[in-house]
Amino acid sequence: WCPRKESNLRTGFRKPALYPLSYGGMGAGDPRLRGYPAGLATPRLGLPEMIGGVHTIIYAEDAEAARAFFRDVLGLPNVDSGGGWLIFELPPGELALHPGLGQGHSGNHHELYLMCQDIQDAVAGLQARGVEFVSDISDQGWGLLTRFKVPGAGEMGLYQPKHPSPLRDFSTD
Repeated sequence: WCPRKESNLRTGFRKPALYPLSYGGMGAGDPRLRGYPAGLATPRLGLPEMIGGVHTIIYAEDAEAARAFFRDVLGLPNVDSGGGWLIFELPPGELALHPGLGQGHSGNHHELYLMCQDIQDAVAGLQARGVEFVSDISDQGWGLLTRFKVPGAGEMGLYQPKHPSPLRDFSTD
């Protein structure tokens, strides 16, 4: 099992400590779990052992404005990798693969949503920092969703999940 890691002291982001029993498609009766504490975690088998993180890229017409937004408005910790090229640390995330083309799209595409535990509070806090929202909060069944403008880089979603999540802070259990 994977022991709990303490908070990242530099950023305060809590790193996920235990992997849910559904991680990697394994269930509680899976023979690969023999010897692991029941109900605590799934061992990291296969590809996840080789993948230690995800590098997300947002293409922006005005990269400087978008970087300033993530640095100054959202307050994301970052490093300058040279020449003002900022790389931001993100809180833990999850990946979902949805069938089909997606609403309003004619081909494969990708979306990035920031997650929050209380969307009303998050919207109010971001609006107080000058963030412009382009849609009202809507209940999608799987979560509460809204969208906001990222200067120089279009729009981004913000949602409060109502579905089970592999992230301890967002688990509905």
